[in-house]
Amino acid sequence: MTDIQAVIIALMIPFLGTVLGSSFVFFMKRDMSETLRKALMGFASGVMVAASVWSLLIPSIEMGTGKAAVIPTAAGLLAGFAFLLLIDYVTPHLHMTGDREGPKSRLSRTTMLSLAVTIHNFPEGMVVGVAIAGALTSDFNIMSALALSIGIAIQNIPEGAIISMPLRAEGNSRMRSFVIGSLSGIVEPIGGLLVLLLATWVTSIMPYMLSFAAGAMLYVVIEELIPEASQGKHSNISTIGFAIGFVLMMVLDVVMG
Repeated sequence: MTDIQAVIIALMIPFLGTVLGSSFVFFMKRDMSETLRKALMGFASGVMVAASVWSLLIPSIEMGTGKAAVIPTAAGLLAGFAFLLLIDYVTPHLHMTGDREGPKSRLSRTTMLSLAVTIHNFPEGMVVGVAIAGALTSDFNIMSALALSIGIAIQNIPEGAIISMPLRAEGNSRMRSFVIGSLSGIVEPIGGLLVLLLATWVTSIMPYMLSFAAGAMLYVVIEELIPEASQGKHSNISTIGFAIGFVLMMVLDVVMG
């Protein structure tokens, strides 16, 4: 696989995860089973935490020199958290179960959910773009960015399903529900491509960008995935999924990095 092919695949894989989740509307009469949802969320959480450490934070520190190398990493990490926190504050926000709505919103629940997922997908696409840019402008292996992209795609599977299936329940056709659910993920390759187009101008601030991406990913894990995966019965399923995802991503990054 050439680097160009790997870049294209890495940009598109998260979007394909959303498409796959949206396609559940053709095969399932009800929502995704709680056990499968918890397993996927736990697995995606483990992958994203491991990717944040090995693919983003450690490379960010290694790009600096001396003890001060941690300063850009710390600043970028906090900025990533703050950015996602701001997005949650200024947009209609719903968790995966759709049980929390903005207090004064007049939008329907499904519309709010679609908007929230779409907006959250954009910085996730930027995360992939940052990882690819790091691979292209330094000695990082492009396969690490590819593994990171796969982890985000796994997280996107339930997101696609929780948009398309409620749309179907509201009376939309299966195809219309699938298309709308899929389009919520199209912003991810756009966000990644935007970062790549600017990569030549931001090489000097790459340590900040890598840790910024890590902060954004960790925010999603802490705010969205882990709380949802821990609710109700059989939360140990998500814990097992987390362990498997973390170890798998760690191994992939070390072996392929």
